[in-house]
Amino acid sequence: MSIWYIAQNGKTLGPMSREDLLAKIPSLGGPLAMVYGPGTPDWTQARHVPGLLAPGGGPALPPPPPVSGKADEIDYEIFGDDMQFVEITLDPGEMVIAEAGNMMHMTSGIQMATVFGDPAKSQGMFEKLLDAGKRMVTGESLFLTTFTAGGAGRETVAFAGPYPGKILAFHLDQLGGEILCQKDSFLAAARGTDVGIAFQKKILAGLFGGEGFILQRLRGGGIAFLHAGGGLLSKELAPGQVLKVDTGCVVAFQPTVAYDIRMVGGVKNTLFGGEGLFLTTLTGPGKVWLQSLPFSRLAARILAGVGSGKEDGSVLGEFGRLFESR
Repeated sequence: MSIWYIAQNGKTLGPMSREDLLAKIPSLGGPLAMVYGPGTPDWTQARHVPGLLAPGGGPALPPPPPVSGKADEIDYEIFGDDMQFVEITLDPGEMVIAEAGNMMHMTSGIQMATVFGDPAKSQGMFEKLLDAGKRMVTGESLFLTTFTAGGAGRETVAFAGPYPGKILAFHLDQLGGEILCQKDSFLAAARGTDVGIAFQKKILAGLFGGEGFILQRLRGGGIAFLHAGGGLLSKELAPGQVLKVDTGCVVAFQPTVAYDIRMVGGVKNTLFGGEGLFLTTLTGPGKVWLQSLPFSRLAARILAGVGSGKEDGSVLGEFGRLFESR
């Protein structure tokens, strides 16, 4: 379901489905009604939104086809507090796809396979190589791993987060069928979820966004699981509302949210603020998910501690090491 908004007497109505939007357009200005949704960079008259209205502003064109086929309806439960794992229960024939190395345990009836490309699609070798190449560009493994319930009964498979944090379950059918996320946050998803890439259109966002020019795009109607480091915060941004975030703290956001990188501003802030030269700006409408402990920040603190050569708890530092027994 795509998410739309429409203006009425200076107020915003929404979020709503495409069908609800089309029902309201005739009474709120017809082709001149101001709307906001997928594919619109800003509030736009309905007549200028491709595919929304038929030529001449008449009846609406049929809605676009769904992003992908029907996804497996999996059951799951998330365990733990700061070191979480998700246990997924599969009916016979159901499948989940996952990044290599995330599996924690599985029952004997689970059939595991390593595959090129999208296991939910019928692809030739060229398409499979193309999909694998895209994954390599994101820094992920060339392969995906599939876990299928191959027995006559229900089977379980579990996946764990790679470092302290939270596991999020995204029901894509309730989020417009698509989200964008950090390339290393994806854990697993029900078969029928397309794991693709999204190139950043703006140079600054690409160079300084913490994710290069690329984010992962998850599309479909099933459930996908992401991992966020540390604590988790989700926020619903109103149309035009701006949220400034440390670049590494963004986990995921809906495609209706505009993503950009801007300089912090101010000489003292830039030189001594300790927050880097750039911040991510997220502009609504749409939902965003943030993490308090990006892995890059955790790794930097560990490396700084290892490289300092200081004893834990010692105020003497290197001087104290002179008196160590040999």
